Amino acid sequence: MIALIGLLIGIALGFVLEIRIPDVFATYLSVAILAALDSVFGAVKSNLAKTFEPNIFISGFFGNALIAVALTFLGDKLGIPMYLAAVLVFGGRIFNNFAVIRRLLFEKLSKREDSDEG
Repeated sequence: MIALIGLLIGIALGFVLEIRIPDVFATYLSVAILAALDSVFGAVKSNLAKTFEPNIFISGFFGNALIAVALTFLGDKLGIPMYLAAVLVFGGRIFNNFAVIRRLLFEKLSKREDSDEG
């Protein structure tokens, strides 16, 4: 729940504040946001599964973002688009986490309907 609230606050601040990011940093910011979204979806999934641990969430949130930015920086220095590795991994994990979230929500909904009927 904390992750969802933080995400909503971040989105609201993004719409209200007009912060200009230089084009040079656009790739870095995009992979960092993708890594952070992966952590948020993971937190929602673990919250629904009742296995959420704040320390794991916070370390993953910042750790994943830093690794993604570091890969992007290293790729820029080597002339290789290494940010694509982060995009593939984190993008795939987001879709996987969403699938699990959807499944958990449907299971909770069906249990609730079964208890209401019986």
